Amino acid sequence: TDTTIVGIITNIESHSNGTASCSVVVPEPSGSYHTIGFLSTGDSVSLDRSTTGLAVVSNLPSIKHLDEGDVVALHVSGLVETMYRAKSEHNTLLVTERCNSNCLMCSQPPKDIDDIDRNLSIIRRVIPLIPTECKELGISGGEPTLLGAKLRELIDDINLHLPFTHVHILTNGRRFAWDGYACTMQGIRNVTFGIPLYSDYYKDHDYVVQADDAFNQTVIGIHNLARYSLDVEIRVVLHAITIPRLLSLSEFIYRNLPFVEHVAFMGMEHIGYAPHNMDILDIDPVDYKDVLRDSTLYLADRGLNVSVYNLQLCVADEQIWEFCRLSISDWKRDYLDICDTCQVKDQCTGFFSWNRQRPSRGVKPQQLCLEG
Repeated sequence: TDTTIVGIITNIESHSNGTASCSVVVPEPSGSYHTIGFLSTGDSVSLDRSTTGLAVVSNLPSIKHLDEGDVVALHVSGLVETMYRAKSEHNTLLVTERCNSNCLMCSQPPKDIDDIDRNLSIIRRVIPLIPTECKELGISGGEPTLLGAKLRELIDDINLHLPFTHVHILTNGRRFAWDGYACTMQGIRNVTFGIPLYSDYYKDHDYVVQADDAFNQTVIGIHNLARYSLDVEIRVVLHAITIPRLLSLSEFIYRNLPFVEHVAFMGMEHIGYAPHNMDILDIDPVDYKDVLRDSTLYLADRGLNVSVYNLQLCVADEQIWEFCRLSISDWKRDYLDICDTCQVKDQCTGFFSWNRQRPSRGVKPQQLCLEG
């Protein structure tokens, strides 16, 4: 039996003794809220209902990261897991840590654990607590399609409780190569499947994801989703293996996958597997500046929706600045000290906090040239 408690953060208070506390509540059918838990940085009994009837988690190092309206899961171990952050536009539900690929640069290496039912039991209680004005919600893993039929059930649950929320599902797309599974996604609303494609040459793609026949499965899967009028985004992580054929891949996408809703060229995160494989992955963004420009403009000139993620403006050609997005989630984003004098800092996505130790040699403050 899952003893995890799920609720909404409210009544955040700072006390004169230097401690802080907050309540965890759930909505009642009447519209009022019922208190089910209490969090504190001070002394108390960890997750003990015996005296108060509440789930109490104490001696927390801090609750400064919590805001009114955040949705949290209180685990029996005393772990307080933030499931949804009310003030953030970057919220993702992790449905499993299992995966059927093993990408060389995976930022969250897969684990061979049976976690799907447990995760879903928590997530299904989180969804009704998310405000209906939530603009976008991610689903990620691991590999979400390993949920099988439960993925469609989860999407339906989100569509029911959050009818105006766009759902972005990060998946390798391989399982959709089987039409019997792809067709189960018919009729879903407000969903985009973000699928990686790392080369137009099958051996390169299969090598990056460390799975035989992955290229063919991915391309067929993308076509199958399109057959059912489902939106697909192609995601290309930029590193030393994907860069040499980046323009060829762009041509392949235009000729064979022109129906995709979006193409994202993505700077690599230096976390997970990537630091252990830098001997084969490492390339400075300034060294692929030209091919990234050419690939971006090739797709844009042909009417495809294209973006550049996770790269600082100073290491991208100015011709493609308009395609560079503020893509790094707020809780991951950081800047270097030299960025303080940059005149386009507020338009720049900055760095992953764990990428600060390996900045490009091209990082430098930018000065705007004002005419007049």
